[in-house]
Amino acid sequence: MPRLFVALQIPPGAALSLSFLRGGLPSARWIETEDYHLTLRFIGDVEARLADELVAGLDRIRAAPFDLTLRGVDAFGNRKPHSVYAGVEPSAALEALQADIDRACRRIGLPADPRKFTPHVTIARLRQGKPAEVAPYLAGRGDFRTPPFAVKRFGVFSARDSVGGGPYVLEEAFPLDAPQRSGPGVEHRSDLPRA
Repeated sequence: MPRLFVALQIPPGAALSLSFLRGGLPSARWIETEDYHLTLRFIGDVEARLADELVAGLDRIRAAPFDLTLRGVDAFGNRKPHSVYAGVEPSAALEALQADIDRACRRIGLPADPRKFTPHVTIARLRQGKPAEVAPYLAGRGDFRTPPFAVKRFGVFSARDSVGGGPYVLEEAFPLDAPQRSGPGVEHRSDLPRA
């Protein structure tokens, strides 16, 4: 059974910027540059039939390309930090895409994700991370920011069983090719007719 997740790949220029954040944390296991991604929905281990239904459901999503900017560095796990990540500037288009992906997953019977969507790119996993180590690292990198980059597709990725941090394999890609819509508050809809 493949372990799947839906994500955006981070383009080379932004990945290079993220790679400059490596170092300065003794407890860190740094993610390889080619494995940087922004998870839109974790799927988990699924049977082939459900994976096929997932791909068919995701293929029906229609969205326009959009720009994204990575900004700031933070950690998950206050008292016991377990990972360090780059944040994402707020994006209505990203939120709408993630909501459409989540709806497609629930339509095929996958349970709702109990965690709130927090857009981020994990750059390191920590082994017994200590707040006293992590706080200065974060403080020294708080002004991190990438130039905006174009998001033109999302994909379904697979990961090796029981091994976090990659390598990840792009199994299926879905282009963002719907025409951009205009009007107040209308940035994205999944029920547009196919272009």
